[in-house]
Amino acid sequence: MNPIDPLKVQEAIDAFLHKDVYIHLETTTGAYSAHQNAGNMTVVAFIRNAKINFSQGKIKGKGPYRVGLKTEEGWVYAEGLTHYTIDVQNRLLMAGHDQEGRLAIALEISETPFPQ
Repeated sequence: MNPIDPLKVQEAIDAFLHKDVYIHLETTTGAYSAHQNAGNMTVVAFIRNAKINFSQGKIKGKGPYRVGLKTEEGWVYAEGLTHYTIDVQNRLLMAGHDQEGRLAIALEISETPFPQ
């Protein structure tokens, strides 16, 4: 993955506008911190292969970045993104890593379902 280039990521987001796409959205804080301090609360969210169609998608911020995807019913939103890649299957994969390089958030967009 490469550090986010907002212009390239915006271009990639725009390529998915008004299409049925699958998203993977994941956050985690607990897997990395609970073993270091028993008082740390484990917080995790995981959504895989949710099918959406968005009419607007934006990347904002100066880094870490936030991405919002506007659907007919509401928004999909991820904040804390630092890196991205577009893989050989033309999926937009974005991730946010903490100061130690550990994954904190991921938002991925694909026209085909992600592997189970």
